[in-house]
Amino acid sequence: MTQSSKLHELLKVHFGYDTFRPNQLQIIENVLNGSDTLAIMPTGGGKSLCFQLPALYLEGTAIVVSPLIALMKDQVDALTANGIKATFFNSSQPQAEQQQSLEDLKDGKLTLFYVAPESLFLIESILREIKISLFAIDEAHCISSWGHDFRPAYTKLGILKAYFPQTPIIALTATADKATQDDIITQLGVPNADKFLSSFDRKNLYLDVRSGQNRLKQILDFLKNKLDESGIVYCLSRKSTESLAAKLKSAGFKAAAYHAGLSADDRSQIQEDFLNDQTPIIVATIAFGMGIDKSNVRWVIHYNMPKNIEGYYQEIGRSGRDGLPAHTVLFYSFADVIQLRRFVQGTPTEAFQLAKLERMQQFAEALSCRRRALLSYFGETLVEDCGNCDICKSPPNYFDGTLLAQKVCSVITRLREQEALGMVIDVLRGAQNAAVLEKGYQQIKTYGAAKDVSWLDLQQYIIQLLNQGVLEIWFHENGRLLLTPLAKQVLFEGAKIQLAHLNQRKEIASKTEAEETKTTSLLDKLKLLRSVLAKEMGVPAYVVFSDASLNDMVEKLPSNEDEFAMISGVGQAKLDNYAESFLKVINTHQQTLQKKPKKTKKKGAKKGETHKITFELFEQGLSVEEISEKRNLTENTIYGHLMKMHQLGKEIDLFKLISSEEIETIQNAKGKVENPEALKSYFTHFEEKIPYWKIKFAFSLLEN
Repeated sequence: MTQSSKLHELLKVHFGYDTFRPNQLQIIENVLNGSDTLAIMPTGGGKSLCFQLPALYLEGTAIVVSPLIALMKDQVDALTANGIKATFFNSSQPQAEQQQSLEDLKDGKLTLFYVAPESLFLIESILREIKISLFAIDEAHCISSWGHDFRPAYTKLGILKAYFPQTPIIALTATADKATQDDIITQLGVPNADKFLSSFDRKNLYLDVRSGQNRLKQILDFLKNKLDESGIVYCLSRKSTESLAAKLKSAGFKAAAYHAGLSADDRSQIQEDFLNDQTPIIVATIAFGMGIDKSNVRWVIHYNMPKNIEGYYQEIGRSGRDGLPAHTVLFYSFADVIQLRRFVQGTPTEAFQLAKLERMQQFAEALSCRRRALLSYFGETLVEDCGNCDICKSPPNYFDGTLLAQKVCSVITRLREQEALGMVIDVLRGAQNAAVLEKGYQQIKTYGAAKDVSWLDLQQYIIQLLNQGVLEIWFHENGRLLLTPLAKQVLFEGAKIQLAHLNQRKEIASKTEAEETKTTSLLDKLKLLRSVLAKEMGVPAYVVFSDASLNDMVEKLPSNEDEFAMISGVGQAKLDNYAESFLKVINTHQQTLQKKPKKTKKKGAKKGETHKITFELFEQGLSVEEISEKRNLTENTIYGHLMKMHQLGKEIDLFKLISSEEIETIQNAKGKVENPEALKSYFTHFEEKIPYWKIKFAFSLLEN
C-alpha cells in the first residue's frame, strides 16, 4: 500500500473523514519525510490532525507540547474516543495518575503524549530513553515576544533540536503575522523549517461590528433567536464578566462568568459545564477559550474591543469549528480604545502594542469588506468582497479611488517602502515639516500629489487600502508601509479600486438579525442521545459526534452500518461504538413518520423527504453536478438520494452513473475482499479510489 493510501485509510478508520482539508496532506507528508515544519492554519482548520496522523503512521511516541491543561484533556478524550492510545502529564493529575502516564510512556504504549512546556524537561531522562516519532509544538505563537500570548516557558523549547537533532519538529498556530512566524522558527532553532500557510478565511463566520451603545439590549435581542446555542461573550475586566453574567441570568438565560480570579476548581467546573452543554453561555475574560476544542460554539460576542487583531481572530475562531454557520459580534466604542491604551502604557513593547491596537481600531472602523480587511492583516488578499459581513450586507457609497490609490502607491515606492503612515501622508500632502525636509523628500516626483485631501481623510483612505490588501504594514519594522502584489496591479495593470465616501460614513449597524434556526425533531433526538452517551463516558458531547456529523445523519438518514460509515466523522471506533444506538433512533424516527397520517402537501419539502426532491430534479434532466450546486449538497449525498429512490422502486438508469467496466471490477473483487458482505471491505480494497455510492450501485445492478 502506498504512503498516500495508508494515510487515507488512517484518516477514515480513526477520524471518520474521506478527504483531507487544504494543506493537511502536504504538511503530514513533510513531517513523514523528517523535515521540520511550521504550519499556520486557522482555528478549526484541522491543525491537530497534522501531528496526530503522522504519530499513527510512525514508530514511537509523538511528544505534544501544549499550553493548557484543558486543551490536553480535550484532545486526549477525543483521541481515546477514536481508538488512539494517548495520555497527558501535568500538575493537575493525582500523583498515581502522573506515575501511570510516565510508566506508559516508558513502556512504549502510547501513540501521543501531551505535556505542558513547564513540565517537559522534568521528564527529560525518560525522553532520552524512548523512541520519539516527532515533537509537536502547539500554539507555537506563545514562543514569540511578537505574539499575543507570549509564555516564557516556551522559550526553553529551542533546546529540543540540539538534544534530538534527527527528530522532526512541527510547530503549529492559528495566529501569527510575518514577524511572529520568523521568530518561531528562530526560537525553535529550525532555520530550515518548511513553512505552510493555509488560508485564514473562515467563510462560515459572519463578521459583525456594532456601535457600543446599548450593548446589553443588543445582546438580549441577539440571544432571543439562539436559546439552544452555545456562545461566548468576551469582556475586558473580571468585574464586567460577573455583572453581565448576572444580567443575562436575570433575563432567563443560563450563563456563567469565568475569569482568572476564580478558584481552579470553580474554573474547571464552569468549563466542564460549558463543554457538556449544561451552561450554554460563558461570559469571560480572555483567560477562557485557548484550550476549548468545543466544535458547536455558534456565536462569539466581544463586549469590548480586543487589543489586537490576532487575539480577535483567535477568539472568534472558537465559533463554528464544525464548519457550520456562526455569528461573531464586535462592539466598538472609543472608550474601549482609551482603556486599552492605558493598559499598554509603560510596558517594554508599548510602541509595538499601540501600533497593533491602532490596526484593530482601523478594522472596527472599516468602511470596506471586513473579511478582506482581516485577511489582509495576515498577508492574504481576497479579491472580491465576501458577502458575509455587516459591511457587505449594508455597504456605504463608493467612488472610483483608483487614481488616489495610484498616488499613494507611487509615494510609498519612491520612499522605498521605508516609511510609516504619518510620513507617507505628509509627503502626499506636500508638508514642509522638519522630518520631511531633513530627509529631502520634497524632491521626489510625487511630493504633494494629494495636497487637496485633508490629513485625516487621507489617513482614512490609506487605512481602506490596507484593509483591502493593497498595502501592508510591518509593525516589527517601525510600522513601515509596503506594497502588495495587488498594489502593483493597481499601478501597472489597470486594476480598479473602490473607496468609501467619508462624508457619508454610516453609523456602525446596531440592528440584530432574526436568524432562522433550523431544527428537526430527529436532530433533537440525536442530540439527546449524544448527550446521554457523553455523560456516561464523562466526556463533552462533541467528542461523541460534532453537530456537523448529526446534521449529516439527518440529511442522509442512514439505515444500516454501511450507510452509517459514510457519515462525516464516523471512523472505525465510532462505527463500532455508536452505530447501533444512533441507527435505532434514526430508524424509529422514520417509522414514526411513515405511520403519521398524510397531510395536505404544501409548497416546499417535507422533512425527511429530501431524496424525493433530488429525484424530481434528476427526472427533469439535471445532472448530479447541477443538482449538487442547486441544492447546496455534496455530490456523494445526491448519489445517496438516487440510490435510496432506486431501492424504493423508482426507475433510474444506473448505467448512466456507473460504467460496465466499473461494475465488472467490483464484481471481480468479491472473492478477494475480507468480508464480501460489507461495503467497507470493497472501499478499502480499492484504496478508497472507488466511492461507496458506486459500490452500492454496482451491487444493486448485479442483484437484478
